[in-house]
Amino acid sequence: MMKAKILVAVMAFFVITAFKADNTEVKWMDFNEGYALAKKKNKIMLVDVYTEWCGWCKKMDRDAYAKPAISQVLNTDFVSVKFNPEITNVTYSYEGKSYTGEQLAGVISNYQISGYPTTIFIYPKQKKSEVVVGYKNAEQMAPILADMKKKFYGK
Repeated sequence: MMKAKILVAVMAFFVITAFKADNTEVKWMDFNEGYALAKKKNKIMLVDVYTEWCGWCKKMDRDAYAKPAISQVLNTDFVSVKFNPEITNVTYSYEGKSYTGEQLAGVISNYQISGYPTTIFIYPKQKKSEVVVGYKNAEQMAPILADMKKKFYGK
């Protein structure tokens, strides 16, 4: 009986890891590590600005970021950051200055956040950013990602 349970557990582990190994989950980072990596690798940083109470944020996670067509592009061409400006007792560094979450949200969005979710694309090399306010599903997000790649990378 014990051997059968162990065998089932081992088989379940391999099935689960086989599904996770296909690069379909977005590799999310926090803001500080994501910004440093975007600068180092010369990549666009996608900042998903969300809150815990935001139902549309959770829906966007399911309808856009969980879709392989979106997550694969993000993992290849972007540095992806989850950022909740309502978290307190955290200091964020941006362009040599320190900010609270609320302050950083204003600075990186040029004070354009009017609701959640908001997606901010930051390209450190050019010191440019773009703000996209509101929920987007995978079909709406795909052309936005393509536009950002073209705008910032020229491809």
